[in-house]
Amino acid sequence: MEQFADILAELMRGTDEVLVQAELEQKLKKGGGLRIKAGFDPTAPDLHLGHTVLINKMRQFQEAGHQVIFLIGDFTGLIGDPTGKSATRPALTEEQVQTNAVTYKEQIFKILDPDRTEIAFNSTWMGAMRPAEMIRLAAKHTVARMLERDDFNKRYKAGQPIAIHEFLYPLVQGYDSVALRADVELGGTDQKFNLLVGRELQRQYGQEQQVVMTMPLLEGLDGVNKMSKSLGNYIGITDAPSDMFGKIMSISDVLMWRYFELLSFRPLTEIARYKAAVAAGSNPRDTKFLLAEEIIGRFHGQAAARSAREAFIARFQKGALPEEVEALVLDVGPDGVPIANLLKDAGLVSSTSDALRMIRQGAVRIDGERIEDRSLVIARGESAVFQVGKHRFARVTLR
Repeated sequence: MEQFADILAELMRGTDEVLVQAELEQKLKKGGGLRIKAGFDPTAPDLHLGHTVLINKMRQFQEAGHQVIFLIGDFTGLIGDPTGKSATRPALTEEQVQTNAVTYKEQIFKILDPDRTEIAFNSTWMGAMRPAEMIRLAAKHTVARMLERDDFNKRYKAGQPIAIHEFLYPLVQGYDSVALRADVELGGTDQKFNLLVGRELQRQYGQEQQVVMTMPLLEGLDGVNKMSKSLGNYIGITDAPSDMFGKIMSISDVLMWRYFELLSFRPLTEIARYKAAVAAGSNPRDTKFLLAEEIIGRFHGQAAARSAREAFIARFQKGALPEEVEALVLDVGPDGVPIANLLKDAGLVSSTSDALRMIRQGAVRIDGERIEDRSLVIARGESAVFQVGKHRFARVTLR
């Protein structure tokens, strides 16, 4: 019983909601490998750490002896996921879907065990579904139930258009669970409605209903908004090790524990010891080092992680690094932004003339390196730690 309790605690780790936990426990106690499904629409070619929250949970199920299904929604990607959108979302072309799907497959095995991973494409069954079968599927849900979904409800009340094909998205995602005979489906909190549609469709098709496990949406570097490439507050798993290290070190000490819970594979008991040590006066920066090394080691190898740490410490002169570096995201034009304007907009100086004066005095550094060029322009897409004097720091990402 103690071993079962430990396994259950690890599987429940970081979850926002489990519907229904008693059913999950019953399924686990039956023995045998469960089928754990998580769907990903190939809407972007590269994954960031926010995406890996679900993939990490899949890994935990694998380590408990279960089979995971990484479902690439190449069919649903052609519809366009309306979740959280205030307007109809443009659908991807088939070429975009296939290109992005290949990239996903190359990246996920940095986390998942290939021997316990089934990669599926929902075009396999949806592409073969005849129009009459699609109509029968649509008959299993009502418009009233669809309008219970928050984003649909808001758009309907605001008089904003909702295309018929958007109603098909939750149905297709739900039918994926029927086609795959999923025992458990994982998804972000924003996917709860769709996941429950899958549970209901399984009941209507005479299958044992899946357990729904929702995971929180990981906050990005700003500590407020969910990690997103469009917001520029993300850490890409293909980012260079040095960039990843700097970004992770820029998160707040409070957010660090959230990242440990959702991104680390360290036991919860070990993380609790770190937390107690920090509360007792240990430097949180040293604990953040461990987090950064673990994550970078996962995607680039331990040697690269150690090198990134050593380079990071060297840049900040072994002790000059502040315990927290504020993370900012600034919008700039396609031509970038002059360094003086950036320092002013980041709140590191009072004016552009003050910025130019500090540069002239040799008091401005970028990632620890002193700059002297007062006409320097920082390009859009860059992310670095900007320092003015000895005590003013900010990690700034330009989007």
